[in-house]
Amino acid sequence: MTLELWQVGLLIAVGVVGGVLNVLAGGGSLITVPVMVFLGIPGPVANGTNRIGILAQSITSIATFARHGFSDFRLSLSLSACTLPGAVVGALVGARLEGVWFNRALALIMLGILVMMHFDRGAAARGTVARGTPTRGTATRSGNPEPTRKQLLYGHLLMVGVGFWGGFIQIGVGFIMMPILNRVMGLDLVRTNMHKVFIVAPYTLVAILVFASQVELLWLAGIALAVGSSIGGYLGTHFMVRASERMVRRVLNLVLVAFIVKLLLDF
Repeated sequence: MTLELWQVGLLIAVGVVGGVLNVLAGGGSLITVPVMVFLGIPGPVANGTNRIGILAQSITSIATFARHGFSDFRLSLSLSACTLPGAVVGALVGARLEGVWFNRALALIMLGILVMMHFDRGAAARGTVARGTPTRGTATRSGNPEPTRKQLLYGHLLMVGVGFWGGFIQIGVGFIMMPILNRVMGLDLVRTNMHKVFIVAPYTLVAILVFASQVELLWLAGIALAVGSSIGGYLGTHFMVRASERMVRRVLNLVLVAFIVKLLLDF
């Protein structure tokens, strides 16, 4: 399939929007994948090609978080490792996926997350990352408590399911990861997103390899998405590390509501 110049420009633009949303909350693929399908790209091909932009955005966001002093690579790597087996299986299934039957379940998941985060006063009370005074190389010296062994165990086990969903469809994986990192593991929203963008990168690379072996990816479309997603990831990360916890939660809630409405209106 040959893309025209305006189509490449459109993919860059939606990549920017998707990249910002993926960093702040998730759901960027709910924009990028439908746009590719609108351009005539088959669903499984769009599903796989979308991962090229996701990988670029994740790498940009990881680097931007690190430049602001927010990183905990040891924990990010161990959580990422748990996603890989599920990502392989999920990508094999996703390469043959047709239709949008998963929309209702996804809408219910996001609604549940919205309710949990709205009524979660404990996370805010546990403290927020000290804006403007991060300690480079670690995000755990900012006054936030370390996850307990029990929290770490549950978090790592749940990442196996995250890997499957991420490899399978990717859409909404951020909404699944955020309550695991924020609620189960007790991390504040900045550290939650810091780990989230890192975790996505390794399993996305695995998913790209699996999809490439099953369907013919559109690399030009993927590169256009990668350019836009990198810009969006950079902008979203800057907002995340500078905004207040309350502002981040408000943006997250707005994004969740918007995507829940969109999914329910699709039926």
